[in-house]
Amino acid sequence: MHQYELMVILDPSVEEKTVEPSIEKFLKVITAAKGTVDAMNIWGRRRLAYEIQKNTEGIYAVINMTAPSDAVIELDRQLNLSEAVMRTKVLRAEDVQFSITPIEYVAEKPSERPARKGPRKDSSDKPASKRSESKTDAASDAPAEATEVAEAVAE
Repeated sequence: MHQYELMVILDPSVEEKTVEPSIEKFLKVITAAKGTVDAMNIWGRRRLAYEIQKNTEGIYAVINMTAPSDAVIELDRQLNLSEAVMRTKVLRAEDVQFSITPIEYVAEKPSERPARKGPRKDSSDKPASKRSESKTDAASDAPAEATEVAEAVAE
């Protein structure tokens, strides 16, 4: 047997008084298969993140249980057949224990740019009248510069 967590979103037209008895009716599948219902939390009416079946809110319930996998599959199947249930999600709670250990932060050195090959092309050497014309030339030189940088990085 494994531990599972089941989240159910019910139609908001269902009265909140009848939510717990209707869910317990479905949970008889678990108890019949020698499983146990560890906890049942009814969160009540909540706003949905997005519309489900043209509803903007739903009644949430979260159930923690220990049961065989066949019983959980049958429970999920029965919940999906019910018209009062809008969504279900069954998660298997793993018994993984872990501890978080802090990691010492070490600042990285700034990466050095590779040296360029050849003379640097600079538009400031040109007279002011030619600078405006060189914008089109600079656009055509960009791929050549990119390949030079890529070659320098590859080395």
